[in-house]
Amino acid sequence: MPRMPALYLSHGAPPLADDPLWPAELAAWSAELPRPRAILMVSAHWEEAPLALGATETLPLVYDFWGFPEHYYRVTYAAPGAPALAEAVRKLLRAPGLPVQDVPDRGLDHGAYVPLVEMYPEADIPVLQISLPTLDPRRLMDIGRRLAPLRDEGVLVVGSGFFTHNLAALRQGGIPSWSAEFDAWGREALAAGDVDALLDFGHKSPAGRLAHPRTEHFAPLFVTLGAADATGDLGGQRSVIDGFWMGLAKRSVQFG
Repeated sequence: MPRMPALYLSHGAPPLADDPLWPAELAAWSAELPRPRAILMVSAHWEEAPLALGATETLPLVYDFWGFPEHYYRVTYAAPGAPALAEAVRKLLRAPGLPVQDVPDRGLDHGAYVPLVEMYPEADIPVLQISLPTLDPRRLMDIGRRLAPLRDEGVLVVGSGFFTHNLAALRQGGIPSWSAEFDAWGREALAAGDVDALLDFGHKSPAGRLAHPRTEHFAPLFVTLGAADATGDLGGQRSVIDGFWMGLAKRSVQFG
């Protein structure tokens, strides 16, 4: 198989399905990709240490959101489990100081299934979700580098977050200046391959701490960056989706 690209995508909330544009953008993106043998998903919505491997069989979804209309809690995504991928991940990550645990009753959360419903609606590709064991960008890049060999085995590595994410600072209507400024800075840093700036985004970017008061929605990017860096693909990145959704930057990028 050809080497699979590595992706970072802004995953949206459950109402993404009702957006007039975004679902079609995700569907068009997946149609351009080689068909993966399996998908390894790192979502902003699962922080657990040591690094945890989720279910390796089909389980009910994790509806990790509150106050939405009932029909969002009836969405299903019965993708096959990926036990062989889980074993490969264990072997790649096995190292002193990097323990791995199994959480076999943990289904896919909305950071995983919301975009996958739009990208692979048939739910016929095995999916494994792993946790964010830390929010330290450098440690996450190291994890991504260790996972990079999976890309040569037909595995699509996906970091799922949101390019800007500060719900408390959103105001009714319009795009906040902090969101627009961070998005423009991030676009330029990615295009330049300036990993050092991205790693230190809290200090080197405009409004970095407003765009990400916590780093959990930016953190999956660094797993993707590591998976790209290990194969020399940082220079081959492109933003596939951009623009804003409810004031948040939905920039989503592909490496390789």
